[in-house]
Amino acid sequence: MKQNIVVTGGLGFIGSNLIKILIQQGYYIINIDKFSYSSNYFNLNDIDKKKYKFFKIDINNQLKIQKIFNTYKPIGIFNLAAETHVDKSIDNPKEFFKSNILGVYNLLEATRNYLKKNKTQFKFIHISTDEVYGDILKNKFSIETDAYNPSSPYSATKGSSDLIVKAYVRTYKIPAIITNCCNNYGQNQYPEKLIPRIILNIKNNKNLPIYGTGKNEREWIHVLDHCLALITIFKKGKIGENYNIGSGKILKNIDIAKQILSISKKFIKTKSKIIFVKDRPGHDKRYALNSNKIKKKLNWKPKYNFINGIENTIRWYLNNKEWLKKLKNKNYTNRIGMKN
Repeated sequence: MKQNIVVTGGLGFIGSNLIKILIQQGYYIINIDKFSYSSNYFNLNDIDKKKYKFFKIDINNQLKIQKIFNTYKPIGIFNLAAETHVDKSIDNPKEFFKSNILGVYNLLEATRNYLKKNKTQFKFIHISTDEVYGDILKNKFSIETDAYNPSSPYSATKGSSDLIVKAYVRTYKIPAIITNCCNNYGQNQYPEKLIPRIILNIKNNKNLPIYGTGKNEREWIHVLDHCLALITIFKKGKIGENYNIGSGKILKNIDIAKQILSISKKFIKTKSKIIFVKDRPGHDKRYALNSNKIKKKLNWKPKYNFINGIENTIRWYLNNKEWLKKLKNKNYTNRIGMKN
């Protein structure tokens, strides 16, 4: 029997990597993506198209989403459709409210209507972020029961959508689970984000701009580790629960830049150097997750070593010129996030 799964935002970074693994595991994937600036058809150019269907649809179009649910009768949905770049949320928060809050509402309503008519096993996996917890003090780690304390329009909209999902679980018995993951790295990431931007700046002999003093700390996980965690939660996670997904690898932004610059010099010659630029408004100092729950209760743990993962990521960006050519928006080096 065919097992259909909906993935929203599947032409993006995490979504495309997740789809590849799900197809490998035998699922039939319905990918819903509005094809925004960070989407890339090339991300899925090598998949088995017999196990895949794509719909260019905004998740705010509830009627079309509903039709897809009723037609394909999925056993679950991974919601990765979201505006995710903090700097962009500072410049234009409206789009974040529309996608990250209203879009989630529409998906929940489509799910609710679908389950009224189809009494079937189903899980709604809502992918969120560690940023909802806000700044974390040194030697402290966010646990799933911590209060949310978002600092940017991006994290505020993600936190809002998490709470809406929780309300739908309690009020309407929607079989949903929320995941909160740390920063991802790996192939297919649109280069507005820190790691691919650093790599491509090195490749193009541009300087590496680091906000403030570079001491802001982030936890980093390879995208494939994140995707395997999501699938584990889909298969074994408990309805109504939150699961933090982290690697335990916490680094200062300046140290990330130094490591990437050092490793890149093994492959290419570059004149790039680190420079410090004005910090963005409301910039959190540190994120750090306690991921004991998923490790102990679902028997998941990350597999990728950070140094090996970063080296493989650098190689991928240096070698995949065709992927770069397929980017819908190539203005990823422009400074944003300064309006306030």
